[in-house]
Amino acid sequence: MPNKISELKNNVDQEVTLAGWLYKGRSSGKVQFLIVRDGTGLCQCIVEKGKVSDELFEQLKHLGQESSLTVTGVVRTEERSVGGHELAVTAAEIISPATDYPITPKSHGTDFLLKNRHLHLRSQGQWCIGKIRHTVIDAIRRFFNDNGFTLIDTPIFTAMVGEDKQSLFEVDYFGEPLHLTQTGQLHLESAAMSFGKVYCFGPTFRAEKSKTRRHLTEFWMVEPEVAFTDLDELLELAENFVSFIVARVLGDNKSQLETLGADIAALEKIKPPFYRLTYTEAVDILTGEKTKQFMASQLEQLQNTKQQAESKITELEQQQKGQIKQWQKDKIAAELIELRGVLAETDTKIENNPKHAKLAAEFRWGKDLGGSDETIISQMHDKPIFVTHYPKDAKAFYMKTDRDDEKVVLNFDLLAPAGFGEIIGGSVREDDYEKLTAKIEKQGLEIKNYEWYLDLRKYGSVPHGGFGLGVERTVAWLTGEKHIRQCIAFPRMMDKVYI
Repeated sequence: MPNKISELKNNVDQEVTLAGWLYKGRSSGKVQFLIVRDGTGLCQCIVEKGKVSDELFEQLKHLGQESSLTVTGVVRTEERSVGGHELAVTAAEIISPATDYPITPKSHGTDFLLKNRHLHLRSQGQWCIGKIRHTVIDAIRRFFNDNGFTLIDTPIFTAMVGEDKQSLFEVDYFGEPLHLTQTGQLHLESAAMSFGKVYCFGPTFRAEKSKTRRHLTEFWMVEPEVAFTDLDELLELAENFVSFIVARVLGDNKSQLETLGADIAALEKIKPPFYRLTYTEAVDILTGEKTKQFMASQLEQLQNTKQQAESKITELEQQQKGQIKQWQKDKIAAELIELRGVLAETDTKIENNPKHAKLAAEFRWGKDLGGSDETIISQMHDKPIFVTHYPKDAKAFYMKTDRDDEKVVLNFDLLAPAGFGEIIGGSVREDDYEKLTAKIEKQGLEIKNYEWYLDLRKYGSVPHGGFGLGVERTVAWLTGEKHIRQCIAFPRMMDKVYI
């Protein structure tokens, strides 16, 4: 078995063999610098003329990006090298040479990368995101398994509406219309009456006609459900849960976060207690003077960012025209790609700023918070924010009305800071049979499809509740990724399904 790059720290001054792919390479006369990846990390492999055969030296010199190979050599500590170690090569074997690999250091558009997703997954950015996503999923399972929850697998096909019936995917189920699930919650409630604390974890589907950076038509969600609980206890559970995930990612994936340019200092602040606002308080913030001043200050900062990016782009473009080496051209090209991305994103934010400020100023009590509203509130805070007690007419039928104020429900959204918005939505569930029946009928849903759900209120009903956390939105927040399509290997969006 080949050695793993991630374990080279245990093999210093020893000869090892690595098996992987050529990430990139450059030649400097009698020395070649090959960066090899093996799925666990990157390693710089130094090939010196005379240390290997002349034939092999020439083959490696012309080896294309993403060619597969094995390299054998002695491990050396070198802090300047990627990963902190390098390999002094004594032998190598080319397994499968690759030519004209389509994803190069030059700029590639979003559509091109999505069409080549099967190859784009090999990029360092996608690799880092994938490793962090793996940790997030493991942390999710670990948290619930270690805290007395039982995993319940809920159905993908369902006749029930869990959220907005306009966002259901209908399928032909042997001649009968069914839907792809929006949530496992309703089935999970019945399991909570047996096991007490349960969770489901799997794909969910929403046919929302939305192309925003926060939306996918297929995404992964974890949903805990707890019997004998109230809103305060649900908030505490969500707070501890999210803090646990963040701590695991900081502990296991710090190097990947650094590579992605994530705000590690901000993530280190994610510890209980989180901020708490009622919906009414959130409305007061949106329509108040504080938000008006905040948006004006933000616009000024965005315009400064734009000027700096444009100035740097002009400077780098001038450098490109000079007499410089190829590796310097490649480095400048990569910087320009990043800067043009920043510029495009900044232009969009500048364009949207007045629109969002206007929407906030005109917001009226009774509406659900929109994406721009959540963005503004979360940008004003340095830790996650619970927003509770939304108007009942803006929320799903299963949410319990506040017995002290029948205009609102006992629910919450958890907004991630820095503008990332909602990552969790949850509530206490309506446990009164008559009230729940009336809500189902008011929304025009077929009572016969909910008879079993109503049974839960007839036979030993108890106060209970839960929430759902979206994996992709959480990964986007942790990594600083702007679009959640980058946070799942094969994204499904309203207008794009490539492979």
